[in-house]
Order: sequence, then structure tokens, then C-alpha cells
Amino acid sequence: MTSSPFFRVALVLGLLSAIGPFAIDMYLPALPAIGSSLGAQIGAVQMSLTAFFIALGIGQPFYGPVSDMFGRKPPLYVGLVLFAVASVGCALATDIHTLIALRFVQGLGAAAGMAIPRAVVRDLHTGNDAARLMSLLMLVFSVSPILAPLAGSLVIAFAGWRGVFWSVTIAALAGLVLVATSLRETRPASERVESSLRGALAAYGLLLRDRHYLGLVFIGSFAMAGFFTYLANSSFVMIDHYGLSPAMYSVAFGVNAAAFIGVSQFTGALGERFGLVRVVKGAVSACAVVMVLMFAFFAAGGDRLWVLIVLYFIASGFMGLVIPTTSVLALERHGAIAGTASALLGTLQMLTGAVVMAVVGMFTDGRPLPMVAGMAAGALIALVLTWLTLGRTRPQQACFNP
Repeated sequence: MTSSPFFRVALVLGLLSAIGPFAIDMYLPALPAIGSSLGAQIGAVQMSLTAFFIALGIGQPFYGPVSDMFGRKPPLYVGLVLFAVASVGCALATDIHTLIALRFVQGLGAAAGMAIPRAVVRDLHTGNDAARLMSLLMLVFSVSPILAPLAGSLVIAFAGWRGVFWSVTIAALAGLVLVATSLRETRPASERVESSLRGALAAYGLLLRDRHYLGLVFIGSFAMAGFFTYLANSSFVMIDHYGLSPAMYSVAFGVNAAAFIGVSQFTGALGERFGLVRVVKGAVSACAVVMVLMFAFFAAGGDRLWVLIVLYFIASGFMGLVIPTTSVLALERHGAIAGTASALLGTLQMLTGAVVMAVVGMFTDGRPLPMVAGMAAGALIALVLTWLTLGRTRPQQACFNP
């Protein structure tokens, strides 16, 4: 693949992947306003975010096998249409319970854009080339946490929180045009012949017995769980506790995303020099150390916004190495069922994040410590899993034969 098509594929896949997260990140500055508008408590407003993550998780096992059986593009169309319809419903919601239900449906649609692009990467490449393409995809995907909160704060200022959902409806319609005009089918009909529902169930059985695959998936899952905890709580901490405006909160949020983006672009080069396994080990270890230091500061009574931003900026940089590398390593030997393997990976990541968010939400009081404790716990669990999974000689993985 020449350089230009390589970047073009990354751009298209990254934009498709970013539509769902855009609906999360634009939404964050609106959380306090939604609570006031709909008369809902913090926990109920956070549940609208948790419902989206749960739907992202349980929707992906459907889209993965379907994309193996019918190609990558048809389920993308279905998911984007569902997302657009639910977004219109969210914009018109008049109570928090309706909003939560529609956010769940919206998440089911967004799941297509989360599962299928990773499978397309595996269709095209393996090894360091896959890691490079995945990191480029993450580059486009990760622009969302920088631009979306700022865009959301501007939309909220001029159109209120409902304007956020009209905006993501437009993004979904643009995604439909992008799939139709700029994405070729990477799962040709000849490769779908032996794909079936029975084969999909057998593939899930294989993956759930593959300890190495599951270990890699959960390393990424718990690393991401810390980020999901930050997503659910940071607007309340920074806006209500530290007094930032929605616009300034968006800038603070975007700074951490910039670290993730910048460092992730070194994934391919570091993988070639040190190997992807060593990159994962080093990055997870460093991230855990930084998160423990952050927790120690706040647990000892510290309460400084700059400490939170600086330390999480560093941790986000290391996460930028963890997420693409664990995804590539998990999918590397499952090319025949890449859609299914990618879907299960995404499901476990989303459900892990949702569970951690729900647990942390039980202790949320608007102060930094509960949020930081959840973030540090995710990093430490990822560290333990890294050394259990990669700390010994890599086992031979089973390959799927339909």
C-alpha cells in the first residue's frame, strides 16, 4: 500500500470510529446543564453516559460476525442510520429516563463504527504495519476528545444542550456519505463463503478460551477504564469543584487527548525497534506509576487542579502506546475472524469501562479523589494483567478454522 492510500484509509476509518466518541465528548460539557434542565441528580445524568457505553459493548458482538458474513460496509450503514435516528430522539427528550433509553439506542448504532474499522485494519495489515495504521486511525479518532468538548461548549452556548444531538445527527449523515463514497469493501465475497451464525458462535467460543487474547483485551480494557472514569466525572470535578467554565474545561480535557494522540504516533517506530510486547510492558508500567502518584497526592489531602492535569497528561501519553498495540496483538492471529475478534474486544472494553464507571459513580461526590481512585485502580489492574499475560514466553495461539 502506498503512502497516500495508507493515510486515506486511516482518515476514513478514524472518522467513522470517531462518530460515536464524538457523541460522548461533545456531551461532556453539557452534563451539569442537562441535570439542571431535566431536574436530574448527578448519578442519573451519569447513567445516560453509562447506558451509551453499555450499548457500545453489547452491540459490537452483533456487528462483528455480521461483518464477517456480509462484508464490512452493510452493517456500517445499519449502525449509522440507527445512530442518526436515536440522536434526533435525544434532541427531543423531555425527561432523563427517555434520554437514558435513547442514549442506549444511540450506543447500539455507534457500536458499528467501533467494531468494524479495527477489522478493516486486520483485513489489510498485520504486525508493525497494522500497528502503524492503527495508530494513524487513533490519530484521527483522538481528535474527537480535543475538538468535541470545545465544539460542544460552543454549541451549548448558542443552541443549548439539545444542539449537541442535532450536531451528531449531521455527523452520522456525513458518515453515511463517507462509507458510500470513500471506503472499499475489504471482506470480499470469496472470504465470506464459510462465515455463518454457527461459525460465529464457534469463533466466540474459541476467543473466550484463548487466554492470551483475553489477557491482551483486558489490559487495554482496564487502561481504558481509567479514561472512562475520567470521562464520567471530570466535568463535575472541573466545572463544579474547580470552577472552570465549559470552554476552559474543554481545553483542559483536550490537553490530555493531545498527549494520547502525539505519543500514539510513535507506536510503529517503537514496535519496530523494541517489539510490540515490550512497548506494552513499558507503557503500562509507566502509566501505573504515574496514576499511583496522582492517587497518593489526592489521598494525602492535596487538591490542585494543575496536579490533576499534568499527571494525567503524562499518563495519557503512555495510554497512547497501550491501546493500539494491545488491539493489534490481540487480533494478530485471528485474521479469519477479524470482525468477530474485534467485536469481542470492543465489547469487553466497553463493558469493563461501564462497570468501573458505575462502581466509581457510587462514591462520586464532585471531588477529585473518587475519580482519581478509579483511574489509578484501572491502571494497576492493567499492570497486573500485563505481567500475567506477557511476563512469560508468549504461548502459541489457536487459529480458527471454520
